[in-house]
Amino acid sequence: MITLAEEQSNDIKIIVFQLGNEEYGIPVHQVRSIEKMQHITRVPGTKEFITGVMNLRGVVTPIIDLRSRFGIQEKPDDDATRIIIVSLEKMEAGFIVDAANDVLDLKADSFEPPPEVVGTLKAEYIDGVVKEGKRLLVMLNIESVLREKAIPGLQGA
Repeated sequence: MITLAEEQSNDIKIIVFQLGNEEYGIPVHQVRSIEKMQHITRVPGTKEFITGVMNLRGVVTPIIDLRSRFGIQEKPDDDATRIIIVSLEKMEAGFIVDAANDVLDLKADSFEPPPEVVGTLKAEYIDGVVKEGKRLLVMLNIESVLREKAIPGLQGA
């Protein structure tokens, strides 16, 4: 849900995160929290990009490795690795990312339509791209990334 202040200023706040050398964005209103890497319990029989589940403040939350989801080469977790907890309608999940870098205010008219493919990422996962100075940010479509048919058992918190 976009706040009245965002509508009036035509600005959209986004969380910027990194996977490899690329920067991605998610609207702040879809982010519940950003967590340091912690224990994740594997769940047998799930897709390979589903790392497992995590008990986050009493809520069992599925955790998705975005590198694996998007076909990006794996790398070991380090001190910068974060889990971004996202929420969409009644769904909640965590995305493992290399780093959570920034919060930016972007003009709504700075968004451009997604190209067919950005790196290994298909257009279905992209809401658009934003040029911010010398940076090119890929805006993720959280709904496509969290498609329930791809992630069995994903349900509301």
